[in-house]
Amino acid sequence: MTSSNETEFDPATEAVVRARVGQYLVGPLEGRGVRVGIACGRFNGGVTTRLLEGALDALSEHGVDRSDVTVAWAPGAFELPLVARGFVLGEQVDVVITLGAVIRGDTGHYDVVAGESARGVQEVQLTTGIPVVFGVLTTNTVEQALERSLPDETNKGRESAETALEMVNLLRERIFGS
Repeated sequence: MTSSNETEFDPATEAVVRARVGQYLVGPLEGRGVRVGIACGRFNGGVTTRLLEGALDALSEHGVDRSDVTVAWAPGAFELPLVARGFVLGEQVDVVITLGAVIRGDTGHYDVVAGESARGVQEVQLTTGIPVVFGVLTTNTVEQALERSLPDETNKGRESAETALEMVNLLRERIFGS
């Protein structure tokens, strides 16, 4: 479990905050016309394929046309930031979703791969201004990774796709006014 009732966003908060500020910005989950790049790691591919399926389902449900989605496979999570950067610099996308699975093992490999993948994804989005969503699972066990990639509403690939749409629309329509 990644959250509990005590940590979830309370929808009633929106009305309270809206009443206290001049502008309240939130990106809609609208996918029409959004070009999406998905950088997916092959390592732990049984998990990443499930994440990809969840992401594709969510994108379709929110109106993203399949012709506006490009999937690129990288060897693993460590390589995802470079693929994301390639998508952005090639001006092929409005948003990038990175999907991978790093599962803790008996060596320090986990810490290096998970940390550097996250750092690289963050660097790409901050230096380019294009949202790059970190949809890389970082779990202690295979069971946890499988639980977070179930084919339902809890799938972290689905969540990453919805985050991507919210971010691209927030930046496009609300903050930059484009």
